[in-house]
Amino acid sequence: MAREIPEGLAVESVWVVEADYAPDAAERRPAVRGEHLARIGRLMADGTIVLAGAYADMSGSLVVVRAASEEAALSIVKDDVYVRAGVWTDFRVRAMGSVTLT
Repeated sequence: MAREIPEGLAVESVWVVEADYAPDAAERRPAVRGEHLARIGRLMADGTIVLAGAYADMSGSLVVVRAASEEAALSIVKDDVYVRAGVWTDFRVRAMGSVTLT
């Protein structure tokens, strides 16, 4: 019987959070971007965030999070200065299997 997942690979459960930008995000973002990026960097360093970045069209951001639940993933993203500053407004969360090297 063939292995479903080839040797050297694994599938990790993560959460994909899409955060929509407010219509005036381009004006709101610069004042808090340094604080936001510093936090993202800390969460990447501790393994909580796998990937994060803004869409080139300034419509929003994508954050891939390691968390125990959808609620926990959303809580991590909502505890960001971009929410307090009104840069991020609405969120969508989906479970995803991320292929990783072992």
